Amino acid sequence: MVSRSYSNLLDLAGGELPSPPAFSRMTVQFPRIMTVSGIVSDTDDDPSDSVSSGLSSPSIPHDRLIIVANQLPIRAHRKTFSDGSNRWDFSLDENSLLLQLKDGLGPGPSIGPKKGSGPRTENGPKTGSGANGPGITNGPGNRPGPDGMEVIYVGCLKEEIHPSEQDEVSQILLEKFKCVPTFFPPGLYTRFYHGFCKQQLWPLFHYMLPLSPDLGGRFNRSLWQAYVSVNKIFADRIMEVINPEDDFVWIHDYHLMALPTFLRKRFNRVKLGFFLHSPFPSSEIYKTLPVREEILRALLNSDLIGFHTFDYARHFLSCCSRMLGISYESKRGYISLEYYGRTVSIKILPVGIHMKRLQTVLNLPETESKVSELLKQFKDQGKTMLLGVDDMDIFKGISLKFLAMEQLLIQHPEWQGKLVLVQIANPARGNGNDVKEVKAETYSTVKRINELFRKPGYEPIILIDQPLKFYERVAYYVVAECCLVTAVRDGMNLMPYEYIISRQGNDKLDKVLGLEPSSKKSMLVVSEFIGCSPSLSGAIRVNPWDIDSVADAMDCALELSEPEKQLRHEKHYRYVSTHDVGYWARSFMQDLKRTCIDHVRKRSWGIGFGLSFRVVALDPNFRKLSMEHIVSAYKQTTRRAILLDYDGTLMPQSSIDKSPSLKTVEMINTLCRDKNNMVFIVSARSRNTLAEWFASCEKLGLAAEHGCFLRLKRDEEWETCVQVEDSGWKQNAYPIMTLYTETTDGSMIETKDTSMVWSYEDADPDFGSCQAKELLDHLESVLANEPVTVKREKSCVEIKPQGVSKGLVVKRLLATMHERGTTPDFVLCIGDDRSDEDMFEVITSSVASDKCIAPNAEVFACTVGNKPSKAKYYLDDTVEIARMMQGLALVSEKPC
Repeated sequence: MVSRSYSNLLDLAGGELPSPPAFSRMTVQFPRIMTVSGIVSDTDDDPSDSVSSGLSSPSIPHDRLIIVANQLPIRAHRKTFSDGSNRWDFSLDENSLLLQLKDGLGPGPSIGPKKGSGPRTENGPKTGSGANGPGITNGPGNRPGPDGMEVIYVGCLKEEIHPSEQDEVSQILLEKFKCVPTFFPPGLYTRFYHGFCKQQLWPLFHYMLPLSPDLGGRFNRSLWQAYVSVNKIFADRIMEVINPEDDFVWIHDYHLMALPTFLRKRFNRVKLGFFLHSPFPSSEIYKTLPVREEILRALLNSDLIGFHTFDYARHFLSCCSRMLGISYESKRGYISLEYYGRTVSIKILPVGIHMKRLQTVLNLPETESKVSELLKQFKDQGKTMLLGVDDMDIFKGISLKFLAMEQLLIQHPEWQGKLVLVQIANPARGNGNDVKEVKAETYSTVKRINELFRKPGYEPIILIDQPLKFYERVAYYVVAECCLVTAVRDGMNLMPYEYIISRQGNDKLDKVLGLEPSSKKSMLVVSEFIGCSPSLSGAIRVNPWDIDSVADAMDCALELSEPEKQLRHEKHYRYVSTHDVGYWARSFMQDLKRTCIDHVRKRSWGIGFGLSFRVVALDPNFRKLSMEHIVSAYKQTTRRAILLDYDGTLMPQSSIDKSPSLKTVEMINTLCRDKNNMVFIVSARSRNTLAEWFASCEKLGLAAEHGCFLRLKRDEEWETCVQVEDSGWKQNAYPIMTLYTETTDGSMIETKDTSMVWSYEDADPDFGSCQAKELLDHLESVLANEPVTVKREKSCVEIKPQGVSKGLVVKRLLATMHERGTTPDFVLCIGDDRSDEDMFEVITSSVASDKCIAPNAEVFACTVGNKPSKAKYYLDDTVEIARMMQGLALVSEKPC
């Protein structure tokens, strides 16, 4: 059954919009979402899913944010209490980025650890059997300050909750932590996370193609369906707590890329942001994904899409251009795409660290004690420590780092016995064969290198393969002379940021280290392929695959002069301390609010099925042209002016054969035979081409080369609408355009009587667009003193005489009809690109001034496709235009 969002477009065009049902915020009871096994199809459509958006006034806004991610910022474990019962015990996970970002959204409780408390639960809530019930952790509340923003979290728990306990757990987490857990049927989450996310999406987004079954995961349709099912369940859970008119929703990471479609389907004007914490691959990699368009369209149902780096954003935009034909524009510093009338903004800003939490950990006595212990282990023994902190997975390049360490010791034997690389290996997040292979390679490489350089009391590599408490890791940061990050591909990696802040230290640590406040220093060797690399301009950037260069970089980092190290550290510290996680969260929310500010003034409705669903959003005065409306007006009028563009209007841009079909010619002849009609084709084509194509249309008017040439009927002579100067400029322009044609495969030159066009319609879209910009600048400088204008149109650059526009044709036609005493009471003008906007503008001004158009005339200025335009109406494509014109021709052929 078709969703209610797929309402009759004619009704919508007439302003008859269905009213959205009343939504209420749920604050307490949550039923279980799904307790039986099953798969939601990727083409599922619930008749009650979608809510059309009218122009009703929004309710009083409340600043509330729903943060959605795969994992909740909650720790859960079974605990035996004093009464002998064994129940769930919950506490906040202060390591969670989702919890940390809340500090950037306004006043609220600190999540930093308290002085003297433990490393991971130091700021965690207490457990006990107080007023909140036995075994329930007292959360910090999540109440916003006067200027703050209330935050609700939606996500999964790491631990599996039995169905009989799910209702109780949901109630507890909502009341104490403002967290809404999602639960799944047995086996579904495994297929979703360990199946589609970790075996297919995660390797592909890190540039790993599934060239063989053992290398990454081959696409599996059932795993994709599990991914869609989990995203659908997330949407169901969100809809239980959302106030869709007021709340903002912020979705995190690649696990939930289908979720924006399900939310947008439920409520068309939901205020929705998405941030991708992983890399986004180049279009050549991404296009290998069989569900590539479904995921792109789902992401485009967001209002704001965030990326860590420009490279990731550029790859996403390139995919949109190549696979969906959607181009972007940059205006006043903001990048955005127009998607069915909605503006989708692109945000480029790397995430930061939680400064207060890290500084609080630096102040802990446990940290100071651990630093003293490490100093005795390394510095007091005459050893210099290098540090690596990485997850145990195939993309972190741990073994490459070890090989570089080996090369350094071989090339610089003076470091043997003195230089130690401490590698902290965090537990792997996946459990596939690739993780097992990485572990085996890591251990064998460490064993071999240590055996090669081992001396009494010395091993060059120390591998710590067990989880460390946060204060212990920070202590390693404080002592390390240099930090190494050699990942071959990583989304962001905040470890270098943590290292910089840790090396800044504090007064107590300065005394332990014997440092002067002005002598702080830190050195970083970072891979070019990690997200934080562009923001660390003082780091030594390396290609991790080039073992020799990494070894040289490590030596360089150690041998740099002290003043140089201090200057690099100061530069990094200024950036990291001012671009923390709070800055990142505030900046994202500011852009999300800016992007969503126009929601209430647009009319919107949903169209499409499954993951191809999208929302059409229009200005209240911009409507789809109704067949019934225009036919009724056509029948009731007797003096009609019909002006039609050709390419992209009567003929699809994608057609190879651009000549009109017999059906099109017959339709035009039928309209021309109606004595009440004056029909014109207004095109950029040359007059010879138009005359040849429409040779059988005796009464058809033609305007060629944007109106430079004009004839009212076939048997009349061509007129020149503007004075055309000498075309000597072509001798200067042609060699330049030829040069760009030779260097741009798929481009071509079209020479006309008064103009020239360089077209790149068949070229690579990105390269063609780049070349078109360069050609435009080149031609403008060369032809600056010539009586021509150079303009960039859709997939082309055109040179034409100054003063020539399609608007002149409209003025001429309306004036001619007025002089003949046939002032039109019906005007239809259709076009698809920027050159046609001149026609729309003249018609609009003529209506306003009552010149050359009859009072109360029926005027239809119509653009092709839903996009910003001076026209009042739109039709989706050339098929709809042909259908409408055939309808009008039928009326003329059989008048009522």
